[in-house]
Amino acid sequence: MSSNAFLTERHLEMDSAATGGPIVSDRDTMQVGGVASATGVLLVLLIGAAVLGWNTVDVLPFGGVQVPGWIFAAVLGGLGLLILSYFKPAWAKFIAPAYAVIQGLVVGAISHVYEFQFDGIVLQAGMLTVGIFAAMLFLYGTRIIRVTDRLRRGIMAATLGIMIVYGFQLLMYLIGVDLEVPFLHSSGPIGILISLVIVGVAAFNYLIDFDFVERASKAGAPKDMEWTAALGLLVTTVWLYLELLRLLAKIRD
Repeated sequence: MSSNAFLTERHLEMDSAATGGPIVSDRDTMQVGGVASATGVLLVLLIGAAVLGWNTVDVLPFGGVQVPGWIFAAVLGGLGLLILSYFKPAWAKFIAPAYAVIQGLVVGAISHVYEFQFDGIVLQAGMLTVGIFAAMLFLYGTRIIRVTDRLRRGIMAATLGIMIVYGFQLLMYLIGVDLEVPFLHSSGPIGILISLVIVGVAAFNYLIDFDFVERASKAGAPKDMEWTAALGLLVTTVWLYLELLRLLAKIRD
């Protein structure tokens, strides 16, 4: 799941109120190149941790896999870091690497489970994630899709709706109630359609991220905001990748 649409908007509002003075130097303000560098660092940490997470999944002698018991705590830990970054954006340069490592462990373990069930699915999901990122960047950069206030609100509303559904499902799991949201995990036509919609919303969150980078850099946001932007991009990428795994698994089931 992703909450970066709300995080980036919150951070941009806070930053706009805090940067009313003159810009001293480009070295003191947020730059697109700095965001790219920070995102690269986070991706390296994510992939490195994913390798470790992959290796923590045990393949049982008579078939099946055993998911490590820490994975649920790691998911909650990652969510806690995102909430912390909302209230403490200045800590993003510390929160973002920690999130990348924790989320990398989770992504690696989940990927191994999917790969065990569906050979080659991890490579497919990875390539699709890269392709969607490139496509959304092209659509944004060429202004084929313009991020208006109306579009921004629509993406955020759709993201919030998905967060509520996933939150409800998580709550049911925590209290031990065997109740699933209808069709959410189904591999039938409706289930696949739902996953396609969620993948689309996740992909459109890239537009929020790109727009945040452009607006914040033009507004002379502080240098530390590069890590906030990089965190947003990482959250969207992880969410999109996991949703693609789910979609591909439904299609191949």
